[in-house]
Amino acid sequence: MGMTMTQKILARAAGEKRVEAGQLIEARVDLALGNDITAPVAIREFEKIGCARVFDRERIALVPDHFTPNKDIKAAEQCKAMRLFAREQEIVHYFELGEMGVEHALLPEKGLVGPGDVVIGADSHTCTYGALGAFATGVGSTDLAAAMATGLAWFKVPAAMKIELTGRLRPWVSGKDVILTIIGQIGVDGALYRSMEYGGDGVSGLTVDDRLCMANMAIEAGAKNGLFPVDAKTRAFLKRVHYQGAHRPVRPDANAAYDTMLPLDLSAVVSTVAFPHLPSNTRPAKEAGDIRIDQVVIGSCTNGRLSDLEAAIRVMAGRPVHKGVRCIVIPATPKIFLQAMKKGILKAFLEAGAVVSTPTCGPCLGGHMGILAKGERAVATTNRNFVGRMGHPESEVYLASPEVAAASALTGRITDPADVAA
Repeated sequence: MGMTMTQKILARAAGEKRVEAGQLIEARVDLALGNDITAPVAIREFEKIGCARVFDRERIALVPDHFTPNKDIKAAEQCKAMRLFAREQEIVHYFELGEMGVEHALLPEKGLVGPGDVVIGADSHTCTYGALGAFATGVGSTDLAAAMATGLAWFKVPAAMKIELTGRLRPWVSGKDVILTIIGQIGVDGALYRSMEYGGDGVSGLTVDDRLCMANMAIEAGAKNGLFPVDAKTRAFLKRVHYQGAHRPVRPDANAAYDTMLPLDLSAVVSTVAFPHLPSNTRPAKEAGDIRIDQVVIGSCTNGRLSDLEAAIRVMAGRPVHKGVRCIVIPATPKIFLQAMKKGILKAFLEAGAVVSTPTCGPCLGGHMGILAKGERAVATTNRNFVGRMGHPESEVYLASPEVAAASALTGRITDPADVAA
């Protein structure tokens, strides 16, 4: 039996000719990532090990992004611990305010991840980098500490599901709608500890940003990782961000074993919304009913890229945010912020009545910059809508694409963008 893309990457990293689903391996890590919630714990564990130096100061990335700019004293202390460790260990890829972006948007933009890499991060959405042909997955802080000390991590090789994409997306539909549709079909445990591997001629019609969004939310289906094949669009992206690592793209063997096969015609995907309190509780935006909202958040590691902001502002087309709706726009990195500013996108949002935040994860995890009160509802381009995710346990979060979020900001209720787009 042949190997999947994930199995091929893990076999190389483990120094094995082949690996099989369920096998326990120790693999070499190409990049280890921590943020201001998880890295301080890892740093304390690293110090307990008694290791004087990290395994490679160029293969660790530390990004304080969740509660920054510092929300309170505790957040400030967390970031201080990271700052001092990065200074002491001479960590090359330490990104703080001014350079800091939402980690899973920042690392691809910096050219730090690429095909065939093994990337671990003490953050569940580390699976984002599978969009670029990497095996990337979230780990605990103690695993991060061990990797910072040794450059190694252990894995149980995942089984895989194959998602065969055909067709092309219709107007006002994007990668967020695709992944919500998939999770709606298979459930939040439909890919439990599997690799979600994409293939088919429909892949070529997806932008890299679509793929980053879809790989990001693999974890919301319970997956170990999400993985796309490397193609011309991937290579063009890596060239644009000056990726300097080794290009080690993989393709699945013709006889690779998949637990599940899921065909999906992209032309059949519609604007989709995940209702509270699970990403799998989906329905078409046109069938949402009269759901009135208090807040819209456009941003996050899922949908805070320039293309997302451009898509949202195209829907808004110079029209104002509905009276009584708080619309918060968060460019995911300083570079995206600057690009959006130069293109007049931020000016357009402000003139529409939205507010623009510095890059931060803030509201996505109920941290700051957009906390919901009791009974309030938000449409958000974030990736989770669990109970209390964005604030009060009796608030509600509806997950959607930038297009749906922008349309909803205009009307004050969940709205299909095709119904309002110019």
